[in-house]
Amino acid sequence: MSSDARKTLSRRLLGVALLVAIVLDLLFSGAQIAYDLRQTRQAIERDGAQLLDMFRAASIQAAYRRDQPLALQVVEGLLGHPGVRQARIQDGNGAPLAVREHATPPAAQAWLSDPLFGHQQQFTLRLSGPPPRYEPYGELALTLDAAYRGGEFFATSRVILATALTRVLLLGLALLLLFRRQLTHPLSRLLEHLARIDPERPDHNPLPPLKGHERDELGRWADSINRLLATIARHNRQRREAEGHLKRLTQFDLLTGLPNRQLLQQQLGQILSDSARTQGRVAVLCLGLDDFNLINEKYGYQSGDRLLIGVAERLRALDPRLGSLARLGSDQFALVQIAVEQTYEAAELAQRVLDDLARPLFIDSQPISLRASLGITLYPEDGDNSERLLQRAEQTMTLAKQGARSHYQFFLASRDREIRRRRQLEDDLRQALHNGQLELYYQPQVAAADQRIVAVEALLRWRHPQLGFVPPDQFIPLAEQNGLILEIGDWVLEHACRQLHDWHAQGLVGLRMAVNLSTAQLRSDKLPRQVTGLLQRHGLPAHSLELEITETGLMTDVAAAAQQLHSLRLAKVLLAIDDFGTGYSSLSYLKTLPLDKIKIDRSFVRDLTRNEDDATLVRTIIQLAHNLNMTVIAEGVETAEQEAYLIAHGCQESQGYLHCRPLPALEVTRFMLNAARRQRSHGGAPAQFAAD
Repeated sequence: MSSDARKTLSRRLLGVALLVAIVLDLLFSGAQIAYDLRQTRQAIERDGAQLLDMFRAASIQAAYRRDQPLALQVVEGLLGHPGVRQARIQDGNGAPLAVREHATPPAAQAWLSDPLFGHQQQFTLRLSGPPPRYEPYGELALTLDAAYRGGEFFATSRVILATALTRVLLLGLALLLLFRRQLTHPLSRLLEHLARIDPERPDHNPLPPLKGHERDELGRWADSINRLLATIARHNRQRREAEGHLKRLTQFDLLTGLPNRQLLQQQLGQILSDSARTQGRVAVLCLGLDDFNLINEKYGYQSGDRLLIGVAERLRALDPRLGSLARLGSDQFALVQIAVEQTYEAAELAQRVLDDLARPLFIDSQPISLRASLGITLYPEDGDNSERLLQRAEQTMTLAKQGARSHYQFFLASRDREIRRRRQLEDDLRQALHNGQLELYYQPQVAAADQRIVAVEALLRWRHPQLGFVPPDQFIPLAEQNGLILEIGDWVLEHACRQLHDWHAQGLVGLRMAVNLSTAQLRSDKLPRQVTGLLQRHGLPAHSLELEITETGLMTDVAAAAQQLHSLRLAKVLLAIDDFGTGYSSLSYLKTLPLDKIKIDRSFVRDLTRNEDDATLVRTIIQLAHNLNMTVIAEGVETAEQEAYLIAHGCQESQGYLHCRPLPALEVTRFMLNAARRQRSHGGAPAQFAAD
């Protein structure tokens, strides 16, 4: 039988009908058999009870008299029953008077009858005297083998099952003939006609009427299919008429008639595929009109649309080597230049576009000159697919708009990698603080007069799990841009104050902690309350905390910074200006702001002994600080000659590799304790670190 024949609907319906019939017959037959089983079990119990009752009197007489011959006659009489396998009479003391057993071979259905009825069933009767005393005389017991009743039960069950099977077979044959005549044959004819229908002209071959089924479901189904085919044919005609218009709507810009972004990507993909085979180069130019919104506001949106149409016409006439030209939306266009041999060819095309747009377009007799910015990407250098090239061209155009207007700019792959690395670092930095990747290192600050360690500066470090230590000049600007700097700054202040408290507890009393403040922290209204709270919580003297502010951050908003610094002055913390001389130095703010210390930037200390200009600037800063009654500290001191020069000209403190590199807390603790012990051994101040 073929697989198609097995899949016909009539056979499937027959299979379902037969399955249902078999299940129902089995249920009914099973119920009948279960009923017969119960009746058979009850019959066995009745047989046992009747036999005991039948031989009760004789058994009582034999037990009462202890008459063994009579007992044997009773037992022999019981064994005459076909189901009795053993009979026994015993006296009141439990001694047997007569026992007989009828040994028979096991029945053929014993494997089935035993679980159903039990292998053997025991029946006992207590033999006693007449009432009211009921004196016990003994006991009559017999054993019945259920097989004598099981044979009848199994014969009846076989008849029931055979009858059920015959009914199912006859029903199946009748259903098969009925299904084939009333369902399979009509449906097969309909399927043959459906297979001959032309999808493009479905109404040319309608389904024929089915004889005898005009008013039933099959006839109505055929009529519905014919109406559906007619409707499909009508819709097909309408669809073909609309496809042309829809294609224009989805692939072309309605205003300029140029391809839109979707069609451009398809065309560019094909161009790149062809160029890959020929190993040619392709340039993608993304053009954005500068200040086009202002033109719309000045001349009106209708005039703006006419300008865009004029731009499209000029771009069409530009270069015969243009593989595609499209409007991306609003005031943006894209040009695809093929067969590019040298980079300057794309630059020449871009310049021609700028020059052409600079020629006035007349709208209602008004001459309007346009300016534009272009971003240029090259295949294969800047990308290997249409989406990436176009995206990077648009990004480069946006960068060009942010710079000087009316110019073109090439995309640089190195710049894209840097942007991606920067974004990845930014994402990693968000997790760094919560994952324990940020650490504080500390660098001692030494008094010039007696070489005592008077302070340490807390320096933030980021131990990246893959990149190792990330330099602060890379991640600090990122934190300032994305707003993480406030949370990081709070973390630094908290850990620095906690560490300073531990050092004071270890005997390094008087040691100061210098912490850098970001511009965002300096602007935060909560900073003075935060600093006061930290000092109180960690039990630190106010003068033991020194806050450093960069000169550039200070000059961003001098008035607001001055207000914050005066609030911090009320908390009695020390204030220092960091990197002095690298920003917008002004004597006026130095005179008015409550500053305690000026920190000379390392860039002036590096060539101090070799560059007279640096030496002059350092001397000037030191003299200026003295005149304003401020302490001077120089950072980046690496040689004894640099330190000697600074001390000779009045610099009170120094910080740099000459004394100690930035170290983790544990290592810098050992360094400072050793320095304190050495000072005590040389007769200096005992283990107390004095603050200025």
